[in-house]
This record gives sequence, structure tokens and C-alpha cells, in this order.
Amino acid sequence: MAEAFEHIPVLKEAVLKYLTFPSDRPSRLIDGTVGGGGHSAMLLERYPRLELLGIDRDESALKKAAETLAFAKERVTLIRGNYSEMTQKARQISWDKVDGILLDIGVSSPQIDHPERGFSWRKVGPLDMRMDQRSSLTASRLLNTASEKELEYIMRVYGEVAKSRKIAEAIVKQREAKPFALTNDFAELCDDVLGKSRAGHLPSPTLPFQALRIAVNDELNELSQSLPLATKLLQKSGRIAVICFHSLEDRIVKNFFRDEAASCVCPPGLPICTCSKVQTLKIVTRKAVTASTAELEQNRRSAPAKLRVAEKIIT
Repeated sequence: MAEAFEHIPVLKEAVLKYLTFPSDRPSRLIDGTVGGGGHSAMLLERYPRLELLGIDRDESALKKAAETLAFAKERVTLIRGNYSEMTQKARQISWDKVDGILLDIGVSSPQIDHPERGFSWRKVGPLDMRMDQRSSLTASRLLNTASEKELEYIMRVYGEVAKSRKIAEAIVKQREAKPFALTNDFAELCDDVLGKSRAGHLPSPTLPFQALRIAVNDELNELSQSLPLATKLLQKSGRIAVICFHSLEDRIVKNFFRDEAASCVCPPGLPICTCSKVQTLKIVTRKAVTASTAELEQNRRSAPAKLRVAEKIIT
């Protein structure tokens, strides 16, 4: 239900600092992961002529966003979908270019906190993990049907789990006796294979649950596909701001911004440039922006958040 979707937006001051819009003309923002509307509300309040296209694949999030953004409803369009569909969604409302794009990547607090969503190993619930509940692929279905090789890849690449092969072997063995259905089914297997975590270390199920969630929602491919689309949608001088919560996502954003900000990719030592590379972006944040001490005290979940911003430099 929408009223249960409460989320504290992270890096609020940084978003306001780096995503700026003109005050003398209408401008357009795509919030590709609008969630409960927290970031968008701040920007709509600051810029009375700003128009918003908010996209999210979670129906509960969109309902909450509609409530949060009701004060500016004549400037707001909310559409259910993936942010990799931002080009098509923009065309639906006759937008061909925008002045800003915001992506807040990963799972939200309401998704984690509600056991029926199945995102957290701390709460017993169905092994679901779908951000879009129209999808047929749940975490339990993936665990019960994927091959051992696929499971090892998911654990190793998406979770960077040290004993990825042993986890995959244990999953296949256990599901033969009893299919995975609940979050504690998988959490207990993680503890058995990886051992109970020591003080000061991540609990054993943390990274395997992360890996499973990323696979269920195809999160890394979604991000990789979306960054070039976002760049094309931006007006000259428009900005894209991306908030990530773990190194895999942040690496994708960092590398994409670096590549698009390069004016030459020729091998070192060539006397002249022959690559014809066109620079499309200028990096605005030299390094990732992280939460302040004050924000960390207010919202501990902001600790891993990293914001990177780039600006379009060509039409």
C-alpha cells in the first residue's frame, strides 16, 4: 500500500547543489527511479517552472510519489516502467530533450523493511525480491531453477562472494530435498556455507542476498543500458546525476562518465589523434560525493551512497 512506502532520500543537499535548473524558463527533469518522490519534491519546490517525468517499476512507490508530489501535480507525470525505457516514456509526453536526469540506483528502504517483498534476510517472508511485481522471475524461482554454473556466476560477479562455488553447490543440493520458498531458507544456507559472521564483519547472508536481488531485477544491465540513453536525451548543459550504493554500480557510472568525457582514446605515443572520438560529457564531480556526518547521524542507510554528476557539452 502507498501509505506504507516511506523513504528518506539520501544526499539531498548534494542533489540540490549539482542538479540546477533555470528560473526564467520551463525546464524538464526525468527522475528515472522516482521512488516515493523525495528528491523530486525538493527540486519541484525549488524550481517553480520545473516539469517532472517520474518513472518507477514499483507500483507502491508510484502511489506514494503521487501523494508526495500532489502539490505540483500539474507539472508532474508519473509512469510505471524501467528507467531503461526513459526514451520511450519521454516520447509518450512529447519530450525529445530534457535539462536533467536523476537516477537513485538500488533497493529502497520500504522494499527492504516489508517482509512480504522478500528483500531482507533479517525478516522472514517469501523469497520474492521483485521491484516490478509484474515480473515472473522471483528470487525463489531463480534459486530453484538456475544451473549451478549460473548460480556461481551470480554469487561471484554480483555479490563478490568469496565462496561462490560452494554456495552454488549447496543451493543445488538443498533444492533437491526442499525447494527454496522463504528468506530464512536461503539465509540459513548462507550461514552454513560461509559461517556465522564475526563482530565487525558483514553478516554472511548480506552479499548473497545482494547478488540474488541484482540478478532478479537485472540491475547492472539496466544501468549500463540507461546511461547512453540518458546522455542522448540531455540538452546541451543538461546534467545527469546518479546515486549508487555499491561498488559494482558505481564502477559502471564512473567508467561511463570517464569514457564519455575523453576527447581522445588513441594508444599512447601516436604523433596525431586518429580515433575521431567526440567528447559528450564533462565530469562535474571530480570524485564521488558521499554523505556528511550530519546526514549519517540522521540516516545510517546513507553511508554507502555515492553521487556522481556529469554535464552534456554537445547538442
